[in-house]
Amino acid sequence: MERTFRGQLFLLVLCLSVLKGNSRYIENNDISRDELFSLFTSQLKRETPEELIYRRPLRCLDMIAVEGQFTFTTANPQLSCAAFFMAEPSEVISVDLDNVDIDCSGGDFITVFDGWVVKGEKFPSSHDHPLPVNERYVNYCDTGAPRRSVPSSQNVAMVFFRIHNAGSSFTLTVKKHINPFPCNAISQSPEGSYTMVIPQQHRNCSFSIIYPVEIDISEFSLGHSNHNNNDDNFPKRSLPGCTETEDFVQLLGGRGLDTSKLLTITDFCTSFTGATHMKVGCDNTVVRIVSSGRFVSRVTFNYRLLDSQELQTIKLNNVEDFCFNN
Repeated sequence: MERTFRGQLFLLVLCLSVLKGNSRYIENNDISRDELFSLFTSQLKRETPEELIYRRPLRCLDMIAVEGQFTFTTANPQLSCAAFFMAEPSEVISVDLDNVDIDCSGGDFITVFDGWVVKGEKFPSSHDHPLPVNERYVNYCDTGAPRRSVPSSQNVAMVFFRIHNAGSSFTLTVKKHINPFPCNAISQSPEGSYTMVIPQQHRNCSFSIIYPVEIDISEFSLGHSNHNNNDDNFPKRSLPGCTETEDFVQLLGGRGLDTSKLLTITDFCTSFTGATHMKVGCDNTVVRIVSSGRFVSRVTFNYRLLDSQELQTIKLNNVEDFCFNN
């Protein structure tokens, strides 16, 4: 039976493939729905214990959404491990490596990735991230003076590690920091509201919701108004339309994590206010701003999880084919 994107994200066995190269890229993994999807709940926002620093063991397959110290100690060889870190969309993450006792010469490694990699697909995509792909990997073993602290550029990060010898260990200290101009983000929740702002910067920003949702886009602004347009309350995509503009908003959908591989449901290249409602039955729904840097780009939207009856209606309307078969 074919698995959807969330099924791929949450398979029981984590399969990590290490490609050759100094940065030891790990591109492919399958993660259990039961192991990881359950963590996209209130557990992510549970209160920090009373201790000054929250501490617990790090698992070979782990997902962490709280600050604290997480120590991994090997009882037997662990060759394919990954820890996913997540903060609020308005935050970034720093990962500090401490008390590292591994055998780099024997094939051990600890690699921090700026973003997430799932089934070979990256978030943010190479089109949206400010750094080249090779600079997003930081391997503890690659330099004589390893970087102790590695910052993320968005609210998600990962650590891949391979440990051969029993008794080897390391500690990760995870901290969250306010991001004054958040760009790329993955939502912790299937419902909420969000405003993305790009302050006259030439960049792209994506907000990913890994659920089928109804989304209401209530505002899109390029820092100027279109007084000659009588249809501002519902911007229409004209062909070639937004493909010839440098500033626009896209609504994307599909089954993967990489926004460059998702399909465009619609796009807007005219400033407007007023609700635009859409139901997207895809495993991944993304609102993406493309900015030339000439304007202060801004988009505001609300989203909620579709219920089973709504999903069934979408399937009867063959929207599922759009999401999964293209």
